[in-house]
Amino acid sequence: MPRNLKLTLSYDGSEFSGWQVQPGRRTVQGELQAALVRLTGEEHLPQGSGRTDAGVHALAQVVSWTTDSKVPTGNFVSALNDVLPPSIRVLSVEEARPDFHARTSAKAKTYQYRIYRGDICPPFLARYVYHHPYPLDEPSMRDAAEFILGEHDFTSFAAVDPERHERVLDPEEETNNVRKVFASSFSREGDELIYRVRGNGFLHHMVRNLVGTFLLVGKGTLTWHGLGAILEAKDRSAAGATAPAEGLYLVSVEY
Repeated sequence: MPRNLKLTLSYDGSEFSGWQVQPGRRTVQGELQAALVRLTGEEHLPQGSGRTDAGVHALAQVVSWTTDSKVPTGNFVSALNDVLPPSIRVLSVEEARPDFHARTSAKAKTYQYRIYRGDICPPFLARYVYHHPYPLDEPSMRDAAEFILGEHDFTSFAAVDPERHERVLDPEEETNNVRKVFASSFSREGDELIYRVRGNGFLHHMVRNLVGTFLLVGKGTLTWHGLGAILEAKDRSAAGATAPAEGLYLVSVEY
């Protein structure tokens, strides 16, 4: 009987056209598949907990992959890291139950978005933060972040996705854009303003669109009370612009 493995990866998304395999493009899923083929000869695709876009990073992306290989899980870690590019690291490999799937078994995810507020962004940080040195009303942004707590229809914050949106719940949930946000907050850490959000699922570009809208609140062009009208509109054009990809990180996936 094939083994079902759960892999946890960390990667720098700057070098890749996102997670998902795309013809003629370098992707995280493609690199991982190539490494697995090299080690085992098995060509089926590893399945991630969700797709991260080009330039988006992951601290702990979860992947499921079935194999007939007898290689011990501990050996997989070192063997994969030997052949993967340095921008992708396998943190752990463990046996999973037969019905485990990285995407459909997930119960919650946490993302963070890093905004660098200093006048000059260090060159070694430029690929990992969104540099915004201009005035922002950060207390109002904190209020805005709390406004989205709970269950809402987030259609106004969802980009059009040719493959629908990222699934972390039962496929029956895919008929609507309702998601539940368990935690949503901004915090200051030195020169960085960091947004953290935890929810039971996220629509395509949802976190980046939320950040783009919160930035409008910070600039004073939108009051945090106006978020209610944006949610009610269920129209992407009602919300702010999509924040740049480089500031976004998938932090963790819960099962």
